[in-house]
Amino acid sequence: MRMPTAPEKTRIKITVKFFTTLREIVGKKEEQMEFPSPTTVEALLKQLSKSHGKDFVDYVFDELGNVRGHLQVLVNGKSITTMQGFKTKLNNGDQIAILPPVGGG
Repeated sequence: MRMPTAPEKTRIKITVKFFTTLREIVGKKEEQMEFPSPTTVEALLKQLSKSHGKDFVDYVFDELGNVRGHLQVLVNGKSITTMQGFKTKLNNGDQIAILPPVGGG
């Protein structure tokens, strides 16, 4: 007789969009990822680091392990700086964009 298993945690699907240098590093313009719910922007970046290795880590994080200040992370088009920063919770269907600095003049 099989023992009943614990109910499976809800899983959420998130789309991550990459631009410029980051797109070259990961080799694609977007990636679908699946996480147990709830998850955060911070957990997403850690998973991306594991998936894409040293070049990704060096581009996104500084020597202290903090996300580089010139990068902007958007959740559904809104900067995480207007939400809960890297603790911002992600929901099923969210679109995350990691943007490089924008030049202009």
